[in-house]
Amino acid sequence: MRVAPLARQSGVMVRFRPFLLGPLFNAQGWATSLFNLYPAKGRYMWRDLERICFDLDLPFRQPEPFPQNSLLAARVALVGLSSSWGEELCRGVFRAEFGDGRQIDDSTIIGDILSQLQIEAAPVLEAARAETNKAALRAQTGEAKQLGIFGAPTFATADGELFWGNDRLERAIAWARMGFGPIATD
Repeated sequence: MRVAPLARQSGVMVRFRPFLLGPLFNAQGWATSLFNLYPAKGRYMWRDLERICFDLDLPFRQPEPFPQNSLLAARVALVGLSSSWGEELCRGVFRAEFGDGRQIDDSTIIGDILSQLQIEAAPVLEAARAETNKAALRAQTGEAKQLGIFGAPTFATADGELFWGNDRLERAIAWARMGFGPIATD
């Protein structure tokens, strides 16, 4: 929710790049999020997210289950990012999952988000299921793995520096402003 305003204010171009966390977790030998593997860390993370959202005046509900299957949402985001509404869709998916506690693997929920953006859902969902779109998401997930990305959000600068987590956003923008080029995020 903070990426676009901070980037715009700083004059830094940001490119959203959806990828799937499941294959990245598997590459690390994890069957799930570290926040599930290490309960104390997970409890802290959820409480920290509550505080962060409170400070930003954002609603927060812990998603059930966590992590959620983001395949459909990522495929639809790829379609949207080739148009003008992709970033707003990404924010809508975030709000649905972490603000409203909705299931982002449900095509009805994704359809609702698209409707809120005044986008007809049926053709977008069809485009999201196209083999070329599936291949593009596999490729982006492969690129994320090659970069060493292990979680989201991750901000990658043009020179390959990685900054992981909401608390590193300002640092990523500052690094990019030093002349290293645009940053990409999920």
